[in-house]
Amino acid sequence: MSRNRFNRSCGIGGQAVLEGVMMKNKDDYAVAVRKSNGEIEVEVDVFRGCMPESRLIKLPFIRGIFNFVDSLRLGMKALNYSASFYEEEEAEETGLDKALDKISGGRSEKILAGITMVISVALAIGIFVLLPYYLSSLLDEYVRNVSLLAIIEGGIRILIFFGYVVGISLMKDIHRLYQYHGAEHKCINCIERGRPLTVENVMKSSRIHKRCGTSFMFFVMFVSIVLFFFIRVQNPALRVVVRIALIPVIAGISYEIIRLAGRTNNILIQIISAPGMFLQRLTTKEPDESMAEVAMKSVEAVFDWKAYLREHFGYGENEL
Repeated sequence: MSRNRFNRSCGIGGQAVLEGVMMKNKDDYAVAVRKSNGEIEVEVDVFRGCMPESRLIKLPFIRGIFNFVDSLRLGMKALNYSASFYEEEEAEETGLDKALDKISGGRSEKILAGITMVISVALAIGIFVLLPYYLSSLLDEYVRNVSLLAIIEGGIRILIFFGYVVGISLMKDIHRLYQYHGAEHKCINCIERGRPLTVENVMKSSRIHKRCGTSFMFFVMFVSIVLFFFIRVQNPALRVVVRIALIPVIAGISYEIIRLAGRTNNILIQIISAPGMFLQRLTTKEPDESMAEVAMKSVEAVFDWKAYLREHFGYGENEL
């Protein structure tokens, strides 16, 4: 039977976790982890976003801001779950732990996870937003053209991001994480290309995907260059404030671009997607079959891929 093999966005997305993969479909998500004894543990749950009942989160550009925050929250939760399988031994509860549990009513782990996320976001802003601005400002005396300085700042930002990606890719544990990242992409590509979700088909699929978080981060860099080029203030302190204040705007615009990239093969979208797709060759690695199996378990827990192939690719009831 002749089938349409053009990519169709199936709407699911995910992320790699420690020895596993998280997949999300609408409000449902699953985390599949390969335990030290070789078994695959799968947890399925429902994730409620920041404003689950609000129409505000469905508005273009606004929805990207809330989606970004929710992705951070769910990502941290999935990582903590996967890490729980690989704690070498149960740590003894300290006086601080007991005090936090008492004050928080037993919610100390959630509070600490929230603090960790806030610190991580603050560090990211410092490294990828404020540091490039500071380094480019050192050239004020030598470069009088404000437009050129804005471009230099953007170039520094991209170089820092590229250096960060390359640097952590050299770490052994991160290499395995990137393999699971590749397995996640391969599963989604397998389905969106109209192939049954089998280990053989998954392994043959591409590990590069347009809707990847790596591509999203590159779009963030690209959009920030454009906005900072046109939005200018003279006061140095206000420049810093403007850069921080525009982060939600940048996230919202970048989200819309990556949504469009996942739904169209427009030549312009392909061109601006190319750098992010190239970076994915660093943030994804070829997985082995056991990693593909873990990713498949995560997909199957939240997504009926057989019904999807029947609806969009014309498979018969007995073909899958």
